[in-house]
Amino acid sequence: MAEKHFKYVIVGGGVSAGYAAKEFAAQGLNAGELAIISKEAVAPYERPALSKAYLFPESPARLPGFHVCVGSGGERQLPEWYTQKGIELILNTEIVKADLASQTLTSAAGATFKYDVLLIATGSAVIRLSDFGVQGADAKNIFYLREVDDADKLYEVIKSKTNGKAVIVGGGYIGLELSAVLKMNNMDVTMVYPEPWCMPRLFTAEIANFYEGYYTKKGVNIIKGTVAVGFDSDANGEVKTVKLKDGRVLDADIVVVGVGGRPLTALFKGQAEEEKGGLKTDTFFKTSDPNVYAVGDVATFPMKLYNEMRRVEHVDHARKSAEQAVKAIKASEEGKTTAEYDYLPYFYSRSFDLSWQFYGDNVGETVLFGDNDPSSTTHKFGTYWIKDGKVIGAFFESGTPEENKALAKVARAQPLVENVDQLTTEGIMFACKI
Repeated sequence: MAEKHFKYVIVGGGVSAGYAAKEFAAQGLNAGELAIISKEAVAPYERPALSKAYLFPESPARLPGFHVCVGSGGERQLPEWYTQKGIELILNTEIVKADLASQTLTSAAGATFKYDVLLIATGSAVIRLSDFGVQGADAKNIFYLREVDDADKLYEVIKSKTNGKAVIVGGGYIGLELSAVLKMNNMDVTMVYPEPWCMPRLFTAEIANFYEGYYTKKGVNIIKGTVAVGFDSDANGEVKTVKLKDGRVLDADIVVVGVGGRPLTALFKGQAEEEKGGLKTDTFFKTSDPNVYAVGDVATFPMKLYNEMRRVEHVDHARKSAEQAVKAIKASEEGKTTAEYDYLPYFYSRSFDLSWQFYGDNVGETVLFGDNDPSSTTHKFGTYWIKDGKVIGAFFESGTPEENKALAKVARAQPLVENVDQLTTEGIMFACKI
């Protein structure tokens, strides 16, 4: 099998790969210089759609509708876009070996690819219950959602199990978004998670109280403080019950597991420096190997705003880190410099008719403002995080575009707060004044 050589290779075909390709094209690229190698069968797409509009019962989203870069208001990069830009899109190709010393990648089929500069955009893999030896976890109709193929299979089973019972294992992003969308498909939905409240890595108990109450009102059953320890299946091998650690047994036609992910860094073990579970990079996303950059979920980078190394798993950072790395690669070639990556953490989610945004850091004491009653008709409430007398994080549900911009502004400005009661009284207006 002939060896191929490219000036630039992006390994991974997710959000970061698509946004990196956009930036390479914007910076100037000769035909044949760049290749994207992806194990998926389709061009890079906006992954968040899979847990939302893709599974809607009416007018579900489908490709090519959400190829990158529509998620940030940019041009939609269909497969022909890559051809027009002279970018080689190598799909259905899994890289199984990376030799950074010889600047060589090897595929499962034995093909080899040489590069001058490598951009690692491998993202994360879902954590599977079978990894922990959970009994029956390989039964049919137990789903994990990461790629469009996963969403296709889940969608087909949802349609075949009309008015069936769904159990969602996990209370994070996937748990909340999938519980909502399965309920919209008229399924009997139960969400199970071990923590005392949903989204514990971000939500306070007061924030979670609203969402748990709202979901309950929508008919989602919530079971907290326990985990799935086993599954039973029927004669066809399809899941039929979920066994919980507290002894309860739940009927299930569909199970969706969302218990987190692991960054895909194994290919580079011992070849590039690691920190905090990711590949350690500088502010330009260059790793300890000068010819290798890492972006998105796999990168542990200097968070300038908080003066510490962090790894961030979210689509906003996947987009922005890719653009930063490509700017740095091109600037380095030209003997120029580019600005440091000055990232403001940003997270968001949408479910039912709800939509929240968070900016900044969620450490320190918190102040709740607005009406977080799950029965509220407006749903408008929020929380500020205060550390060392300064507002460093802000969360808001059902904000207008202007209010959400104000959230970002206040989280970056980190204004001093002399009287915490002022935040409770002024609420979102405190941010709008900054």
